[in-house]
Amino acid sequence: MQKEELLHLHMLMVTVKKYYESVSGDAVLTNKYDSLLISPVHIHKNKNSHKEALLTLAEEIVDQIHEHAGPITADYQSKSVSAIAMKH
Repeated sequence: MQKEELLHLHMLMVTVKKYYESVSGDAVLTNKYDSLLISPVHIHKNKNSHKEALLTLAEEIVDQIHEHAGPITADYQSKSVSAIAMKH
């Protein structure tokens, strides 16, 4: 993965965090991420630093979701998506 792509993913993860906070009303605690002192706008930081920040932020978001919502389950229908799409 190129550094530019990693920067985009890092920014996307920050956006996901903000969206989750706005929808749920819960603040996502990002102590580990904050301690790294890196954000998507720090383009001078190396690729590995952004990768670590991205993965750390993602982990803290997932931990927050699990803590407040419990495990997420999906109810799958017996029909495949392609079969449903063919009808429409």
